[in-house]
This record gives sequence, C-alpha cells and structure tokens, in this order.
Amino acid sequence: MIAALMVATLSANAQQMYIKPMVGGTLSTLTGDTDGAKMKIGLVGGAEFGYNINDMFAVTAGALVSMQGAKSDDTPLIKDVSTTLTYLNIPVLANVYVAPGLAIKAGLQPGFLLSQKAKGDMLIGNNSWEEFEKTGTDGLKKFDLSIPLGLSYEISDFVIDARYNLGLTNINDGNDEKVKNGVIMLTVGYKIPF
Repeated sequence: MIAALMVATLSANAQQMYIKPMVGGTLSTLTGDTDGAKMKIGLVGGAEFGYNINDMFAVTAGALVSMQGAKSDDTPLIKDVSTTLTYLNIPVLANVYVAPGLAIKAGLQPGFLLSQKAKGDMLIGNNSWEEFEKTGTDGLKKFDLSIPLGLSYEISDFVIDARYNLGLTNINDGNDEKVKNGVIMLTVGYKIPF
C-alpha cells in the first residue's frame, strides 16, 4: 500500500512538470542613444522547463538562443547597416492563468552575448560603395538583464507565446552612450510532461 501511494505521488508530481521545446521569431531594436535604429527580424529557439504549482500558477525557466539587434538609417558614409546580436537568454518567469489555457507572464531574463555581426555598404570614394562586415563583441558588454512580459495560450499541448523583453542593461561598453535591447518575441512550443 505504501509503494502504491509513493507511485501515485510521483505520478501526480510528474504531471506537474514539463519541458517545452520552442521556436519562433524576434522583432528587435536598440533603444537609447541610437539615432535612426529600426526594427529587424531574427530567429529564436530553445526550451523551457516548467512546474505547475496549481491550476492558476506555474513557474518556468529556460535557455533560448535569440537573434537580436537593429537596422540603421543611412549616413553619408554608410548605408543599409544591419547589426545582429546573438544572445543565450535564460528567462525565469511566473505564469498566472487568468482563464483556461491563457497565462500572463513576467520575470527576469539574464542574457549572455555570444556574437555580433554588422554588415552594410561603405562609401570608399568616387561614389562607389563597398560591402563591409564586422564580427566580434568589442565595445559591447557580455551580460544583459531584461524583464520579459507576455501572454501565452495553450491549445492541447501546443503553446503560443508572445513576449516583450525590456532591456535594463546598457550594453554599450565603448563610450558614454546608453544602448539597450528591446525585443518582441513570438514562439510556438510543445509541452512534454515528465
């Protein structure tokens, strides 16, 4: 009888925990001292681990690789500049279910810069343009902290998730200008209980 109770308890706890692989897109920009920064499209993918405390409240923690950055307005010497910042983000979220399947979520998200790539066209003289590409993470802080705010809706075990990640950290490490990440993220995931 004790063994049966232990198995039932483990079964109940297993239904409360899940892993959710997820994939989607980002629409990001850089805010602050960034004249002419425009939104750019990127990709995001990874997984989140979730624990349902009860029918109304859950917590999740994940690891997501996210392509962020911005496009820039033309200047007299450079045009069509696109900057991609790739981060490993670790979102930790509280999920409050306000209706069956519909959750409001908020939390903290530490992020770690993996790479930077900037490319565009540079004026080299006589009105001729040459494509340039810059890689490396010089001039940027390797750590970023943001506040993710969002909604999710579950259909069976599929989860549609929309978030805005509000950057708190000045990621500029080169001068006094303040630059922060701003990212809209839309993903689809699938909950796998264990």
